[in-house]
Amino acid sequence: MQKLILKLKSLIPQRLRNFYHLLIAIGANLYYRNPSRKLFVIGVTGTDGKTTTVNLIYHLLKTAGKKVSLISTVKAIIGEEEYHLGFHVTTPDSREIQKFISLAALAGSEYLILETTSHALDQFRVWGVNFRMGVLTNITSEHLDYHKNYENYLQSKAKLFKKTALAILNADDPSFAKLKSEVKGRVLSYGIKKSADVMAIHIRHEALETRFDVTFSQAEVLAANQWGQEDLKYGNEFELGDEKYLEYPIRSNLLGEFNINNILAAIACVLKLNLSPQEIMEGIQSFMPPQGRMERVETGRDFEVMIDFAHTPGAFEKVLPFVKSITRGRLVHVFGAAGLRDFAKRPKMGAISAQYADLIVLTAEDPRTEDVNQIMSEIASGAKKGQFKEVSVAAFEKSEKGQLFLIPDRQDAIEFAVRKLAQRDDLIFISGKGHETSMCLGHQEFPWSERKAVVEALKERKDF
Repeated sequence: MQKLILKLKSLIPQRLRNFYHLLIAIGANLYYRNPSRKLFVIGVTGTDGKTTTVNLIYHLLKTAGKKVSLISTVKAIIGEEEYHLGFHVTTPDSREIQKFISLAALAGSEYLILETTSHALDQFRVWGVNFRMGVLTNITSEHLDYHKNYENYLQSKAKLFKKTALAILNADDPSFAKLKSEVKGRVLSYGIKKSADVMAIHIRHEALETRFDVTFSQAEVLAANQWGQEDLKYGNEFELGDEKYLEYPIRSNLLGEFNINNILAAIACVLKLNLSPQEIMEGIQSFMPPQGRMERVETGRDFEVMIDFAHTPGAFEKVLPFVKSITRGRLVHVFGAAGLRDFAKRPKMGAISAQYADLIVLTAEDPRTEDVNQIMSEIASGAKKGQFKEVSVAAFEKSEKGQLFLIPDRQDAIEFAVRKLAQRDDLIFISGKGHETSMCLGHQEFPWSERKAVVEALKERKDF
């Protein structure tokens, strides 16, 4: 029934709805007198990694003594004031955006970092924002319930870079060549696997931190910088052909290769804003992951629990291989999929999880008005292709590899994983909600905290 309702809604032309959003955006921009002209606005877009990258750029500028504000998934920070943006929001509507930009200008900010979604770009919510720089993390198949296909999704993301003077693009991402051909301004690339202007080499993944060396062309990247010998002493200088390159050591609390790309994007950004090597290295080392991103929860037990926001097939493909690599025992994956959103991704997520997890617990993740049992069944269809077998909680006796459990209530699912499944050296990876503070059930939002759910699960055992 819900799919039918969505189908009927889709009969209303999106262009007509977008025209309404455009009128609102024009009015908001006029009302606040185009405040973005007073700031250096940096837009960050992509399927995954936006919030981490936004926060990292903000942190680097802030610790370097710059006056900076941000608008991200988790919160808005305008000057020294923090604002809660509501439930399940990334980019607010155009009235809120222009209001926050105006407040940032009044607070004396030089820079504003704005997390910019494909929906916001397509619906003109950021119309009139004078983006000076655009940053892309990656583009994978997501939000196809809205964009219909990957090409439309990519074109929505590309709108950010049509007017920016500088586009920072991921050379490792399949979207790179297409986006580069459409960018009107200058392109600065970053990457790990493919040749790029800013690259990570000598990568070392350790238990609690990541180390690598960042290298870049002195002429290409530092054209606007005035680095002296004092700055150059922190790294190495070498030549490749006729070009001079610089190399600097990086240490970060962010874990996983996917986060190295986020770090490189932030480095490429602030290099163009004239931060020094020392400011960059110290800023990255002092940066702590945003809440709900690869966040370890202290258990006091002989197993580990980690929570993360990963909720797309692309994020699973990046995060799960790393999580598996740091798991000493078995990997227990607890997750679900949002209701009324991109139905096609559900079996894909189940299949990817089955490649890396030893046990899977499917549960609710904002089912909205959809039947959570139907959502879990669709995810399970992908996991079962990976040789996972569904086991009834009522018939459960012993945890073994290849077991698949369907538990509609998310608190119950987490408690089952923690109290019944976890063994010595296991890692319970709970993904999908991360930092979010509510769960959408029916038409209502209910308070939710992934961390609190884990803490509750670590208390006395209860019977199922």
